Amino acid sequence: MAYLDNSTVTVDAILTKKGREILARSGQLNITRFALADDEVDYDLYNPTHTLGSNYYGAVIENMPILEAVPDQSQMMRFKLITLPKGQENIPVIQILPSGTQTLTSVGQSVVLNPTTVNSANSNVALGYTATISDQTVADIEVVVAAPSAGAQATTPSFIGEGSLPQSKTVTGISFRVTAKQNSTNVNKSAVVTIFGNETGGFETVSIIVVPTVLETLQVVNVQQVGINPNSGFQTV
Repeated sequence: MAYLDNSTVTVDAILTKKGREILARSGQLNITRFALADDEVDYDLYNPTHTLGSNYYGAVIENMPILEAVPDQSQMMRFKLITLPKGQENIPVIQILPSGTQTLTSVGQSVVLNPTTVNSANSNVALGYTATISDQTVADIEVVVAAPSAGAQATTPSFIGEGSLPQSKTVTGISFRVTAKQNSTNVNKSAVVTIFGNETGGFETVSIIVVPTVLETLQVVNVQQVGINPNSGFQTV
């Protein structure tokens, strides 16, 4: 990753992993949609009290360096720009039911996460949501209801420090099932599920805790029989 020179207008476009797959298979991308985001903008730097006047309120923001594009969709464009109906004053917000920390107590136990978008009717119903679990060794995530206009194919984005075996897993859909894997340690294991709105942007998180797996063991006790009288039917010790 690098910074772009913002002294001139620059469009830095690169293909994602999915885009390269499509290009290699058919040779045509047929792009029909695009999105804009303001991930790099810190609006706290907007200064309406600047001594040089209104032309300089956003001077710091306008001179901030711009990040070079990267092909991992889970790392870029997390805060998409959207067009809201005229007069709407509230920003769409992602909510997840059930909310809060979800504790799974046995292997195979699962919870279904149902994201919704409030403050914006019929949002994210076509492209759905993107859900990423931070550690798929703790629990698996799969699509329960697919998005009508987006594939439900799982991806494994490569996060810094994960090496050749990525811990995270990403899927796209309308609702998602998280299923606990075996926890052979003696402490709770945890992961975070982050769900993004593919049409409105914004995200919400849910913590997943998987408690240690209880293994039932059969204890075999060796009993030594001493002084058995085969004729009496009784055992004497």
